[in-house]
Amino acid sequence: MRRSTDRRKKRRRALVTGGAGFIGSNLCDSLLDDDNEVVAVDDLSAGSRDNLVAAFQSEDFRLVTADVADIVIMDHLISEADVVFHLAATVGVKRAVNEPRLVIENNIKGTDSVLRACGRYGTRVIIASSSEVYGRNSAAPLRESDDRILGPPQVQRWSYSASKGIDEMLAFAFYNEFGVPATVTRFFNTTGPRQSSAYGMVVPTFVRAALAGQPLLVHGDGTQRRCFCHVSDTVRALMLLSEAEDAAGEVYNVGSTEEISMRELADLTIRLVGELCPEAILAEPAIRLVPYAEAYNVAFEDTPRRVPCIDRLHELTGWQHSLGIEHIVREMIAQHGAGA
Repeated sequence: MRRSTDRRKKRRRALVTGGAGFIGSNLCDSLLDDDNEVVAVDDLSAGSRDNLVAAFQSEDFRLVTADVADIVIMDHLISEADVVFHLAATVGVKRAVNEPRLVIENNIKGTDSVLRACGRYGTRVIIASSSEVYGRNSAAPLRESDDRILGPPQVQRWSYSASKGIDEMLAFAFYNEFGVPATVTRFFNTTGPRQSSAYGMVVPTFVRAALAGQPLLVHGDGTQRRCFCHVSDTVRALMLLSEAEDAAGEVYNVGSTEEISMRELADLTIRLVGELCPEAILAEPAIRLVPYAEAYNVAFEDTPRRVPCIDRLHELTGWQHSLGIEHIVREMIAQHGAGA
């Protein structure tokens, strides 16, 4: 990452929504390491103060426990910020399927609140979106200009995708109508330290199951392919984009281009647990295929392949991912195997 030799010029007041969450807390740590003042805002409904142990050691860090949809609080916080990283969201396939109204309302209201305040003060803002906006589109690699292909609204699985699509449209509307310097980032399966398995995130779910000697439940036939990006690489992309003036009004894919199927990921997890934690006794069979209807109890649609094109991000910032899926799984085994 490019760094200024004059750190006093680089120092910024950063506001991170969802700052106690998985990506948010890692971002807070990196911003503090880069000599910035950081305020995290989080209602702690999914995030945790435990994720901020390192951040709390800094005099330049503060946590505000609040809902990002609270316009009054966000107005005050953003009036004091040089840059906003809006990561707060209700995420996870399980939440999208079981609580679609909550997902839609929380995500859209929170983003609208942030953008309105940024509009009043002309504040630079990075809006976190998701590869889910591409929906059924399984073109490879997916480019930022590619079509969104969604299933019917009565299939609740698309609620998260729909909410993130509206978030993006709001960001571009505020940019075009009011000149808000907003940038959208589409994350492709960010994973790594502090990610919870609570909402169906597959890597920590597989690791926890393998360490507990339980079968790994692979949805569908296991041939669906994804690309997993280490959180440190995602955070580095966010910081680079926040410093790039030409990124305003644009959207960028952020993700690894290393593909792996869910069956391959399960096999890799079992192999690495066997190497690193041989005392973990895997149940038989080690991998069990679970039909989507059984996994979610509702009609469910999945995308067979999702691979990002990262040319735009690389051309603007020089960014590329540095850590592969084997490193990610090894790191997560070490974290959970140590009782973290």
